[in-house]
Amino acid sequence: MSRLSGLAGPLTRRAVPLRITHKLYNLPVMSPRLDQTFAALADPTRRAILARLALGEATVAELSAPFGVSQPAISRHLKVLEAAGMIEAGQAAQTRPRRLKPGALDEVEVYVAQLRTLWSDRLDRLDAFLKDDTITSVGDPK
Repeated sequence: MSRLSGLAGPLTRRAVPLRITHKLYNLPVMSPRLDQTFAALADPTRRAILARLALGEATVAELSAPFGVSQPAISRHLKVLEAAGMIEAGQAAQTRPRRLKPGALDEVEVYVAQLRTLWSDRLDRLDAFLKDDTITSVGDPK
């Protein structure tokens, strides 16, 4: 028996999950694909590659030029972005230009929107609480 059992009934590990933890970890978009996307976006070189591809298709040689790194290094970054489903390779004669994959960030957008709603609701409740005139400080009778 828990030493806290007298507070509000017996407490067990599965009794009541923490609300925010439960909400965050049970969002419908929590998936390995989302993890891959955030991992891909964590690197500044990969974000720069995505910014370049937003302007249009580019080959590995075109993508490696502004970075001053080897083509194999850029190819490794491209493999990470492809694995995350953010870009795709086309076929143009002997080259394979890369381009952004449509809808690649849709899952991220849904996840961020859900977090925004969650925190907006919480901050609205905090704001209402702080504006409540009936609340008094400890030892400060009203």
